Amino acid sequence: MLSPTVAELTDRAREVFRQIVDSYLATGAPVGSRTLSRGTGLGLSAASIRNVMQDLEELGLLAAPHTSAGRLPTEIGLRMFVDGMMQAAEPSQAERSAIDTSLQRGLDSGSAIEDVLGQTTAMRSGLSQCAGLVLVPRTDPVIRQLSFVPLGPRRAMAILVGADGSVENRVVTLPEGLPPTALEAAAQYINQHLGGHTLSDARSRVAAEISASRATLDAMTAEAVEAGLAVWSADGAQRPVLIVRGQARLVEPSVDPERIRQLLGELEDKEDLVRLLDLAREGDATRIFIGAESQLFSLSGSSVIAAPYRGAGGRVIGVVGVIGPTRLNYARVIPMVDYTAKTLSRLVA
Repeated sequence: MLSPTVAELTDRAREVFRQIVDSYLATGAPVGSRTLSRGTGLGLSAASIRNVMQDLEELGLLAAPHTSAGRLPTEIGLRMFVDGMMQAAEPSQAERSAIDTSLQRGLDSGSAIEDVLGQTTAMRSGLSQCAGLVLVPRTDPVIRQLSFVPLGPRRAMAILVGADGSVENRVVTLPEGLPPTALEAAAQYINQHLGGHTLSDARSRVAAEISASRATLDAMTAEAVEAGLAVWSADGAQRPVLIVRGQARLVEPSVDPERIRQLLGELEDKEDLVRLLDLAREGDATRIFIGAESQLFSLSGSSVIAAPYRGAGGRVIGVVGVIGPTRLNYARVIPMVDYTAKTLSRLVA
């Protein structure tokens, strides 16, 4: 079924539909014809409203829960409302100031961008029923110490301690016949000569020194050094970092426990969530994914609102957003996400 447009609805149908959506987003409850005839100022009888509701249901914009005679907007209906009828409420001065201050203070303090955005994401998740999402570029680790633990023939675990105290492990494939002493010598060389450098800088330095025959390494140890540094790039060290804050706000007594279980399970699938947020990198505007529009959240019936932010030269470097039930306050949340992305772009460019 092709989704109808707002222009295809009569004035009466459009107003009835808008009243139903507004009521649903505010209460989460089905809306009946008698309620609309009494309390909305439509000036229509309950019978007339029922006829309009029936027409809207046939268009796929409304649905009737089996336990109620009232109607709820479908995901198709919510999409039409968001695209063609919603009146966005721009963030208040207080909300804009809170976002600006959080981002600026974090960046001025020299905090890692992940920490800054994590704090701001937690603040955005303060919006009712929302969890905050942010996709940030992974920074190139600065080496404090690197060690190797042999795992078997031609395999070892490389353990990198970053200057920020982070610890990451990678499995390294070693050259044939590499003796354990070469691993020890490789770790010693890296820690003595390359500590304080980023991984990419360390790799460039080692390559240059080996090429100029200045490195005090034998051939096997040099191979171990290169393998130990290269593994972070080889396995996708530049994959973005996904931060999720405020999941507890998704767990409310009024929400179906099965939907909560499904949603929390979907949030655990970080790779699929990263792929979804990556779709927001492709455009200039804020993206809205309602329910089944994203395969990842089709079962839980959740909505994701996400916007890209940009760095130097206007290049998209990450995504900020929120996730919540399809019954979101879209008019408030969409401008909030958009403002956060634009403010961040201005500060980091």
